Amino acid sequence: MTSILVIEDEHLQKELLTTILKEAGYNVFSVSSLEEARKIISQYHPEIILTDLKLQNEDGMDILNDLPEEPFKPAVIIITAFGSIPSAVEAIKKGSFDYLTKPINKDVLLLTIKRAEEKINLVKEVLRLKSELYEKFKIDGVVGKSKKMLQVIEIVKKVAPTNATVLICGESGTGKELIARAIHHNSPRKDKPFIAINCAAIPETLIESELFGYEPGAFTGANTRKIGLIEAANKG
Repeated sequence: MTSILVIEDEHLQKELLTTILKEAGYNVFSVSSLEEARKIISQYHPEIILTDLKLQNEDGMDILNDLPEEPFKPAVIIITAFGSIPSAVEAIKKGSFDYLTKPINKDVLLLTIKRAEEKINLVKEVLRLKSELYEKFKIDGVVGKSKKMLQVIEIVKKVAPTNATVLICGESGTGKELIARAIHHNSPRKDKPFIAINCAAIPETLIESELFGYEPGAFTGANTRKIGLIEAANKG
């Protein structure tokens, strides 16, 4: 169940928002000040924060400074009066997810919450996949207890941080690509492309154009520029 923190100093508005969200099936915390909000954030880690822009003697936008560090931050939705829309837009520039104008429309509110949920779920999925990728390709995850394999792992640790060119040799199925991915994942270029190709599966007549690409007019039928795989892997 998605948890939502409502920050609203107007009692009736706070009760209205809380009721709508609870009836929609959300777990709701409601507070009247940023001080109370900080305690809820620290203790319960709500996934969505719905805050009025203008609180009593406080700026709701300040909650953006109290969010936990990456990788995961709650989605903040700003509530504002019509005349304060420029301030709400500024809040979005500073990292809030969206803004709503008063009077709050129930359907618009729930639709905005749903979009925030979708974003949160997407971020969680990306973090999960990154974690799986790290576990799979980190050096410590390369399986091998033999003396030779341990030597290979040590070499990987040494060459990964460098710009050295590495040639990996071995029979089919011995883990050459896994070692290559481990080197890439532990290098300063891990956020750049890693492109694996099977040259044996590319016809001899196409290998050159696949690896190096071509320009328009290079041969009959070459109407557009094609980026070669080597160029595509540049800086990776």
